[in-house]
Amino acid sequence: MTQASRDWWRDAIIYQVYIRSFADGNGDGEGDIAGLRDRLPYLRDLGVDALWINPWYPSPLNDGGYDVADFRDIDPRFGDLTQAKALLDEAHGLGLRILLDIVPNHSSWEHAWFKEALAAPPGSPERARYIFRDGTGPNGDQPPNNWRSVFGGPAWERVTEPDGSPGQWYFHIFDVSQPDFDWSNPEVRAEFLDVLRFWFDLGVDGFRIDVAHGMVKDMTMPDLPYDESGLLDRPSIADHPFFDREGVHEIYRGWRELADSYDPPRLYVAEAWVHPPERLARYLRDDELHSAFNFDYLKSAWDAQDLRRSIDESITVLASVGAPATWVLENHDVERVVTRYGRGATAAGDGSARTATGPVDEQLGLRRARAAALLMLALPGGAYIYQGQELGLPEVLDLPEDSLQDPVWERSGHTERGRDGCRVPLPWTVDGPSSGFGADGSWLPQPAGWGARSVEAADADQASLLHLYRAALRTRREVVPAAEPLSWIEGVGSDVVAFRRGSGFACVVNLGAEPAVLPEHRSILLTSAELTDDGRLPGDAAAWLAL
Repeated sequence: MTQASRDWWRDAIIYQVYIRSFADGNGDGEGDIAGLRDRLPYLRDLGVDALWINPWYPSPLNDGGYDVADFRDIDPRFGDLTQAKALLDEAHGLGLRILLDIVPNHSSWEHAWFKEALAAPPGSPERARYIFRDGTGPNGDQPPNNWRSVFGGPAWERVTEPDGSPGQWYFHIFDVSQPDFDWSNPEVRAEFLDVLRFWFDLGVDGFRIDVAHGMVKDMTMPDLPYDESGLLDRPSIADHPFFDREGVHEIYRGWRELADSYDPPRLYVAEAWVHPPERLARYLRDDELHSAFNFDYLKSAWDAQDLRRSIDESITVLASVGAPATWVLENHDVERVVTRYGRGATAAGDGSARTATGPVDEQLGLRRARAAALLMLALPGGAYIYQGQELGLPEVLDLPEDSLQDPVWERSGHTERGRDGCRVPLPWTVDGPSSGFGADGSWLPQPAGWGARSVEAADADQASLLHLYRAALRTRREVVPAAEPLSWIEGVGSDVVAFRRGSGFACVVNLGAEPAVLPEHRSILLTSAELTDDGRLPGDAAAWLAL
């Protein structure tokens, strides 16, 4: 195997599959492995290199599958291990690699280990797998400290002991149904190495690591100033007691050793909400993880200076540890970019953008999303595409309250609607049940007219964003020099981002209102919008040039 094929991930385009909302193969209203297998040719033809599949493990779905009850199986609503193996084989046959989600910070409260912990007494080996502590105050009726869940409310829950008496408290960064593991316990560390080995042996090519900056806690348990931490926010204090602690790096060195024992080596991608960028680079040293989501870029405003700053910082800091930058505009936790870019304030706020308000100009958002696609795909390194991003799907902002399932809705006292708006099942056809998602409805309601945004509708429109993504991915592979670094083109105007890759390719993005003059070029490869009559690049548009 060549080094280039071993390092495929360094400039890979990875498509995120939120499996419950991708395609329903058995007609029960929820996406599944059968539906994904049927749509593999679509993903191959789109031009991506790999798929990242959100959790498909057995789960009560209190947090969209991130509350895992069994790390070595498939939830029956999605399929079984036989179907998973068939998916892996078929994807590999089409040249697509498969990444799964691993959720090492916590389990579901329906996990066998947690049930054993609840049945066992304080101080038992069963409880030592999780973070149980005695309470404070009279009779231990107050939490051990003031830590709060990032989903809202206290991060501690009191249990009833087997004899019926009020008992200890357990810690959960997220929902009450997601008790945190105690990663100081060797049994927990050994268990996850075995889980990784199980899936690698089945043929999985790598893992995206959920809350990669979590896991290790300072159990001297200092109180925190509040309100200091929001959903998917970066820790706002140094030496945070349960985020970005030094001990996570020892864990990942062990994980990397396991990944490198396979031929070809397996891949790890970090979800790590840390700041400044130098903190992120520490996760990507050559004996730890391979790459990480670039949340600084995702959160940037539609503004030339902000984007250029983020690009410069990302490339420079990650290059210091030999890691590529990885670009991302959307995922299952953040507001869809068509909606965000259609607002007056375009920065992503706290990372989830759930508190964004104000009117949305969807046509403006779509125009900017088209330009943003060309910008992202021209940058050096890899990129992620969230399902439906290639269709220009907007955030569904008006889901009926009785349909909301994100735990943020309940834990915020019905003040934050949560992340369901970016998880509405995909439309595949213009007409038919659930716009082709499945034979009989969808687990989240699709809005009226959703079929007009479908793959079928986009296929029929040569000017659609889907066709632009296909053309960009094809051109990127054929023309953009993957090994060439970025060099800025100066003198193009304060509202323009322009750069070269090598001597023959340039990307120009006009984020201003007035048309911009393009640099000297031999030909135009792609544009996100038509040029003006005099050949200038209009506002909120991008062009790829052959120099």
